[in-house]
Amino acid sequence: MADEVLTSGFAIAWPWLLLLAPLPWLLRKVLPASRSNELQSLRVPWFGAVAGKQAGWLRRPWLALVAALIWLLLVLAAARPQWVGEIESVPVTGRDLLLAVDISGSMDTQDMILNNTAVNRLKVVKKVAGEFIQRRHGDRVGLILFGSRAYLQTPLTFDTETTATLLNESEIGLAGRETAIGDAIGLAVKRLRDDAAADRVLVLLTDGANTSGEVQPLQAAEFAAREGLTIYTVGVGADEMMVQDFFGTRVVNPSADLDEDALRTIAERTGGRYFRARDAVSLEQIYQILDELEPIESDVEIIRPIDELFFWPLGIAYALALLAALLSIWPFAWHRLA
Repeated sequence: MADEVLTSGFAIAWPWLLLLAPLPWLLRKVLPASRSNELQSLRVPWFGAVAGKQAGWLRRPWLALVAALIWLLLVLAAARPQWVGEIESVPVTGRDLLLAVDISGSMDTQDMILNNTAVNRLKVVKKVAGEFIQRRHGDRVGLILFGSRAYLQTPLTFDTETTATLLNESEIGLAGRETAIGDAIGLAVKRLRDDAAADRVLVLLTDGANTSGEVQPLQAAEFAAREGLTIYTVGVGADEMMVQDFFGTRVVNPSADLDEDALRTIAERTGGRYFRARDAVSLEQIYQILDELEPIESDVEIIRPIDELFFWPLGIAYALALLAALLSIWPFAWHRLA
């Protein structure tokens, strides 16, 4: 049904199905009544308790009314009742943006400060990257999580809120404890290769070096460059961290394993940039820069949201049927107990 025909408010998608409402009544009028001797082969020991004058549920007028109401509710559910919302303008950029997030074991290093509290790297990434995702209205955004393996957590979608939620639900070590940077890039190339989007962007965030996987990062970067995929790489981790050991307190570099040269080369070969995030503030600034490098300049698409309401009459019909069944067998149960 075209949007211009619809008006806001309650609507029925398939109103012709409402013509089925009088079907039981018509069948009762048209079809001949069955003769009592046709059912003599069915022997039910407790039939007298159920069909008797005192406990006969077939003789109860209220049950016939409930059955009719259930039928009408089922017909209404089949006709697809809907609530049609107001016309909305949705930005559409034609850009596909994948976010690849490292969830290897090293992301559990607590060298970041968030709200004056020491937290691990992934928690800061969840907050900052989640806000970045939700700002990308009009982009199709996807999420890749990688450790020893890389897998697609969220396919490309305009539903940025769900993508941010799934990022927030990710856990360290879910994909293994090592880091497969090359596989993450390779998976992004595979997912974006056949897309017709004008701009295809990968933001890859990691805190280490490639220690796992089947594809080397630089080789994957070459594949990405040939497919026109721009990669922005982000190295996460503080330069200094106080640790306590047997000899007392000392300062260490928790980011000693970060392969900045490889991340910088990956970005340069694909036309992107490399960024260094040493704390939550710098990471937030990086994502603000990414917003400037990949601005959201979009066309506007007009949509009219439609919420399906069939589950309401369907649920009420189910509840009424269950209640009628319980009430109809109650006299029989009481008769057996007596």
